[in-house]
Amino acid sequence: QVHLVESGGGLVQPGGSLRLSCAASGNIFRIYDMGWYRQAPGKQRELVARITRGGSTNYADSVKGRFTISRDNAKNTVYLQMNSLKPEDTAVYYCESDAKATIMSPQQDYWGQGTQVTVSS
Repeated sequence: QVHLVESGGGLVQPGGSLRLSCAASGNIFRIYDMGWYRQAPGKQRELVARITRGGSTNYADSVKGRFTISRDNAKNTVYLQMNSLKPEDTAVYYCESDAKATIMSPQQDYWGQGTQVTVSS
């Protein structure tokens, strides 16, 4: 199994910044795409940003120009730098990874437990 653990969430004022990290551990043969999703109270989980193993990225329109996703393949870690935060960015942020635990395992999605980000004055 691949385990994902997020860190870096917290309370920040509007206009502030946070950096989320997500480290994968456990049985890892290969990690493919990695991403960040978020879910606000009463809303569906939505894509924030994704990054391929080669570094290609895509972002939700609502975060373009403010958030940056990056990854360190050697450390099996993905990051989300969040700048110019707004109250509407408040949500639980989840890390997601498309991975194979062993060479014989199916390629599948793994999810972290989530980290709370609250943007409020």
